[in-house]
Amino acid sequence: MRWFDARERAAWEGFLTVSAKLNRRIEQQLKADAGLSHQQYEVLARLSGAPDGQLRMTDLADAALTSKSGLTYQVAQLEKAGYVTRKSCPSDDRGVVATLTPAGWAKVKATAPGHVRLVRDLFRDGLTEEQFHGLAEGIAALLARLSTE
Repeated sequence: MRWFDARERAAWEGFLTVSAKLNRRIEQQLKADAGLSHQQYEVLARLSGAPDGQLRMTDLADAALTSKSGLTYQVAQLEKAGYVTRKSCPSDDRGVVATLTPAGWAKVKATAPGHVRLVRDLFRDGLTEEQFHGLAEGIAALLARLSTE
């Protein structure tokens, strides 16, 4: 077993702290500005980036980085609010497709500018170009490693 040295431990603990603080601030901003949870916004954002504003629920769960049961709950809440509809997949009777409604499109368009401003302020703008480049490369390497699992 190879333990962390002091620098590795500090980096890991720093990553956990930064991640938790970013998520907390984003959650607060989305609740205050749009009445949405971060997970709900992610669902709307992923649908808005999909062809015709729709995705199969299994693909949406993968894209939104949530469990299928967690996604089902969030989509049900968004459906109650009128932002999303669900219907059977035409090519697979077992599949369900989530679709962004006109109200959902409007919600994303109204919410995105404030969300992007906060993410830019908290995530991007606190780093120099060189620091951000290194971070982006590191994240890409970790994503590639985790994608093979």
